[in-house]
Amino acid sequence: MARYGRVARVIFDLDGLLVDSEPVYAEIARKVCKKYGKEYTRETHMKEMGLSVDESCQVVVQALQLPITPEEYRLQLESDCEYERRLAEAPLMPGVERLVRHLFNHHIPTAIASSATRTIFDSVSSKRKDFFSLFHPIILAGEEPEVKKCKPAPDTFLVCEARFQTKAEPKETLVFEDSVAGVEAAVAAGMPVIMVPSKDIDIALCGKATLVLNSLQDFRPEEFGLPSF
Repeated sequence: MARYGRVARVIFDLDGLLVDSEPVYAEIARKVCKKYGKEYTRETHMKEMGLSVDESCQVVVQALQLPITPEEYRLQLESDCEYERRLAEAPLMPGVERLVRHLFNHHIPTAIASSATRTIFDSVSSKRKDFFSLFHPIILAGEEPEVKKCKPAPDTFLVCEARFQTKAEPKETLVFEDSVAGVEAAVAAGMPVIMVPSKDIDIALCGKATLVLNSLQDFRPEEFGLPSF
């Protein structure tokens, strides 16, 4: 039974939703901030989740009053010798592979719409090329001239929707997100959105989502008119 209406295709966020990469960012960020006598806290991490890389770096530098520019902060993150290796080894989130392959096997178009950079995407996908080949299109907001504003603006999802080979209305495009900014972007695009929040996110901030799940393992495709497992 399509409890939440029927959808025709699916868009996934990347970091923290498909791949458990957020702990990698947090650990490297703590190392950089510690050099300047600053503590990278859970609250700081929550403020930057879902934003573009440039915007998140600006948030951290301003919130912690680091004596460096956002660009210098970003360069220090990306130059850490553990950064790319740790991203490449970050595991898929629980339930992800089962769901994505299920959708693919039933010919449901699936895409990725993320604020990640090409460097980040190449790192997290480097050891899973077969899995990531199941997605089309893959929109990396910072690399797309058509994306004028990143999440929480709707541009990332609207550009992604336009790149599907089949046409459908926004209300028929289901989004999976883990961040508040991502949920707001999907809502602004007129798309139903399932939030699988980080354990650090206050549940009170999840109210705009169509549905909130603890894990993708709990997703029931038939509730959105998709083939059941």
